[in-house]
Amino acid sequence: MKKIIFCFLCTAMIFMACNNSETKTTTSSGSTIKMPYEPTYSADFNNNVSDSLVLLVLNSYKHWEAGDMKALRSTMGDSMVVDGSDGFKFRGLSDSLMLRWQGTRDSMASVVITMDAWSKNHSLKDSLDYVTVWYKEIDTYKSGRVDSANYADVNGLMKGKIIWFSSYRQNLKQ
Repeated sequence: MKKIIFCFLCTAMIFMACNNSETKTTTSSGSTIKMPYEPTYSADFNNNVSDSLVLLVLNSYKHWEAGDMKALRSTMGDSMVVDGSDGFKFRGLSDSLMLRWQGTRDSMASVVITMDAWSKNHSLKDSLDYVTVWYKEIDTYKSGRVDSANYADVNGLMKGKIIWFSSYRQNLKQ
């Protein structure tokens, strides 16, 4: 019985080793290279995203910084999917999300954002647009506490509105 199980495991391991998940990519020079991973979503992007969509995304950060929640809401679609850097997950109507974010923003005396860079990507797979931003945010709470971090956020857009937001945070030393 042990030999049968051992043979089964060896066969499975050989099958998995032969079925690697590498992707072949052709470079601009015409040569082919093997990537060690197969992307689960897509690797086919271009930067064919309208600058007006980049402006919409950057304005959403400016509205957050200014505390103008009505203007921030105007940058979003009717529903949103959010994966926050603090583990907060949301999927639902944007108006419900704004109630949550309004409470957070009301607890702050000021927000200062320094935008470092942004990148625009258009997915050829499903024709969605993405604007990724890298920035530093300094939050001063009404309690006097100051919090600062570097962020990398991905904003997904459809029909000229933000519909998906995913944030990644790197704490700064205080």
